[in-house]
Amino acid sequence: MVGKLRALLWDLDGTLAETEEVHRAAFNRAFAEMGLPVFWDRELYRSLLETTGGKERIARFLQDCPGCPPLAPEEVARLHRRKNELFAELLAQGVDLRPGVSRLLWEAKGAGLRLALATTTSPENVHAFLARTGLEGVFDLVLAGDVVPRKKPDPAIYLLALKRLELRPGEALALEDSRNGLLAAFRAGLPVLVTPGLYTAHQGFPEAQAVLTHLGEPGRPGQVLQGPRQGQALVADLAYLEEVRGWWNT
Repeated sequence: MVGKLRALLWDLDGTLAETEEVHRAAFNRAFAEMGLPVFWDRELYRSLLETTGGKERIARFLQDCPGCPPLAPEEVARLHRRKNELFAELLAQGVDLRPGVSRLLWEAKGAGLRLALATTTSPENVHAFLARTGLEGVFDLVLAGDVVPRKKPDPAIYLLALKRLELRPGEALALEDSRNGLLAAFRAGLPVLVTPGLYTAHQGFPEAQAVLTHLGEPGRPGQVLQGPRQGQALVADLAYLEEVRGWWNT
């Protein structure tokens, strides 16, 4: 096994919390404010999430939307900025971390592991989320939005995280909820634990070292769908993450 586990690299949307519904609501409010005849329901948004990045998602939708007015790149950027403002307003109404997230973050912090956030969402969204959930200052490194030129499933953001933290891939483990996120981490050489969320439970994750319904809490364990202890219910702690990392090294 390569060294010891020294860091956990986390995705945000869908991994730390089920925030994609908040994003969807913010997009729809922004569309309405701009007078666009657009509404993204859950089924449509699930397919649009295959494109990472909010600006990229809007541009992709408009390309395939007959009857939608064409928007210049600066108009897309303005729409996206307003969407982010609305996201922060909606987030202030409350958001819960997914089961086991807070527990595992503080367990890792207490054990001296470094924590990084590697997300395609915008820095302003990250700031609003961390402030609302009491996680400001918890992460040693925050990489967000356009910090890299190519977004997930490209590995650039994870390669940058490893470089900034001065780590080899085997010394860190990535936690993701989507196939795009899994592929980004996997292509960076990282072992990956996936906890599928509301919009990603239908996806396949054959490259993941472990797939759990969620990380689990005492009295509310997660189900292991793939990987070490498959079929069991457990609370994923640092010892279990070492088991996952062991599978990556075999």
